[in-house]
Amino acid sequence: MSWPAPRRLPWLLPISAAVIAADRFTKDWVSAHIRIGSAIPVIDHVLRITHWTNEGAAFSLFANSASPHAVRVGLIVFTLIAALAVLVGLIRLGNRITPTTVALALIFGGALGNVHDRIVYGSVVDFIEVHIVTYHWPDFNIADSSIVVGACLLFLDSLLPHRKSAP
Repeated sequence: MSWPAPRRLPWLLPISAAVIAADRFTKDWVSAHIRIGSAIPVIDHVLRITHWTNEGAAFSLFANSASPHAVRVGLIVFTLIAALAVLVGLIRLGNRITPTTVALALIFGGALGNVHDRIVYGSVVDFIEVHIVTYHWPDFNIADSSIVVGACLLFLDSLLPHRKSAP
């Protein structure tokens, strides 16, 4: 199997690095300035900056497991495998900057941001709390946002017609 030369990959990896840096900075700031369980209102009844830790997966799935260590290890292993798969995709597609490669760079950065927390701290800091009318969205962070934006970008890009390249 031949891999294309990653000429544009150096332009994509800074996207991932920026996500990791922003995620790390915001989590460190929240941890240093907001007590766990407390919140700072940003937009009344809509947006608050909170401080929670999440030992589980998205939406605190598995957080109350009888085997929290097994859940942590499983999430770390799964995330590292997924991040490796995304990195391979970036390397293979990284000769062009496209919505797909930007999406993969966002997902890669988000995955690494959250797996760092799981490895170093045992849980992920979540701090963005959104209320939409009576609905309370589960708290999330920059890494989570990056993964979701990347996934949405992949989905939207899949809806667009693509020209086939010459063999």
